[in-house]
Amino acid sequence: MIRPEWPAPAGVKAVTTTRTEGGASRGAYADFNLALHVGDVADAVQQNRRRLRQVLALPAEPVWLDQVHGQVAIDAAGAGNTPAADASFSFRPGAVCTVLTADCLPVLFCDRSATRVAAAHAGWRGLAGGVLEQTVAALQCAPGGLLAWLGPAIGPRHFEVGEEVREAFVSAHREAAQAFERRPGGSYLADLYQLAKIRLQAAGVEAIYGGGFCTCAEPERWYSYRREHTTGRMASLIWLS
Repeated sequence: MIRPEWPAPAGVKAVTTTRTEGGASRGAYADFNLALHVGDVADAVQQNRRRLRQVLALPAEPVWLDQVHGQVAIDAAGAGNTPAADASFSFRPGAVCTVLTADCLPVLFCDRSATRVAAAHAGWRGLAGGVLEQTVAALQCAPGGLLAWLGPAIGPRHFEVGEEVREAFVSAHREAAQAFERRPGGSYLADLYQLAKIRLQAAGVEAIYGGGFCTCAEPERWYSYRREHTTGRMASLIWLS
């Protein structure tokens, strides 16, 4: 597992899993898949989730979202089983905000006083649709007082997209054009990290950390949907102690 390198206060706990944690999943899902919706054996996933909770000494079961590439952010406290949302937040100690990814960008948030946290799932659709802005708004504080960490996602040398993706971002923020490199045939290489930074900065968040990963380029460490299609998911978690 990796822990964010950011100046979060001591009361904020955060981690992202890798695929190699000594888990029970096998084959295309080997070995620490944490997603139930990808075709893996359910018992293996539940074993992995129990191990996750034990190793991290989590204060509660993570809030596992039904992620739909949308913009909804829900309160993790009392959220119930698999609510349809792409971000969760909490103002209460003990609620574990969690997102699952395998190329999409996980973004973790906290404030400098350790009073609120959030986790957002930002694929290109959710990112263009405003999931980060909705998450910032849900935290109900001045955006300048927030920290954001960008976790493992597909890197800019492997994320090839069409004109419609470029237009979705550039139509909202002209400076997003710098995050796209034109390829032969009319496609583009897109930089999710740069696009996320542009959106966060426009929302007033200046303290942005992380980035520089590439899930597609490191098969021994990360799951990648674009590389393998049938594959597992990593989890990014954050909570108040």
